[in-house]
Amino acid sequence: MRRTRTLIQALIGAAVVAGGLATFTPAAQAITINVPCADGENALVAAVNRANSTPARDTLVLAGGCTYRMTSPHGGLTNALPLITTPMEMIGPATITRNSAVLFRIAEVTTAGNLTFTTNVAITNGSVAGNGGGILNHGAVTFTRSSLTGNTATLNGGGLANIGAAPAATFTRSPVSGNTALLRGGGIYNGPGGTLTTTGVSGNPLSVSGNTGSEGGGIAAVRSTATTLTQTAVSTNHAVLTAGGVFRLNGVMTTTSSPISANTPNNCVGSNPAVPHCTG
Repeated sequence: MRRTRTLIQALIGAAVVAGGLATFTPAAQAITINVPCADGENALVAAVNRANSTPARDTLVLAGGCTYRMTSPHGGLTNALPLITTPMEMIGPATITRNSAVLFRIAEVTTAGNLTFTTNVAITNGSVAGNGGGILNHGAVTFTRSSLTGNTATLNGGGLANIGAAPAATFTRSPVSGNTALLRGGGIYNGPGGTLTTTGVSGNPLSVSGNTGSEGGGIAAVRSTATTLTQTAVSTNHAVLTAGGVFRLNGVMTTTSSPISANTPNNCVGSNPAVPHCTG
């Protein structure tokens, strides 16, 4: 009987009475975190840690026009931000950049993580000895009206690398430019099991340009589950070996209204099977 009373009291204590009805507060609610520009690095790290502490999809509102300069890694030795382990969204306009002689990427997303950049969030100047100079993705990453520029990897995916069992990256009206990988995918590398979707709009295609890699200066898809390019212009990228625009090795690939042109030394030569709707 005593245990029963204790349980009832605990339940009552967890309830909020409103209008005569008892409403129980959910165990986990999404939170919104304003990330000030002053002491920006520490503020951003603290915000990511707080978002990681809840399973809900939290929102980090970045200070408008702020540049968050990351001077040291906070997620292991190779990541500016703490590892992304839960769903969260960062809303700009703002820039997150490495400001250090030490090499580290901007973010790594774990298999349980889901990271979204919305409204002009720029991810820049990440540099890593490994895969994914800007972002290494094992889970899910979404860019919406944001950008991935000027990042470097010594292996694959200068801008972003999909690595793992089933990583998914989505780019909507979000340019990928000026990134470099010493191996495949100067802009984006979509590895085995990965899914990549890029989408622009008619008359204003998503741009993948000015990236450099050994194979696939713009994009490399290697035994990926799906690579889908829609209203995406892949141009003026460079490959040291071949396929300056898009390199494909097996896997499923679809291109719709996505011109692949003006890449050097060629656009897609060396791909097997061929990249749909790509010549030269």
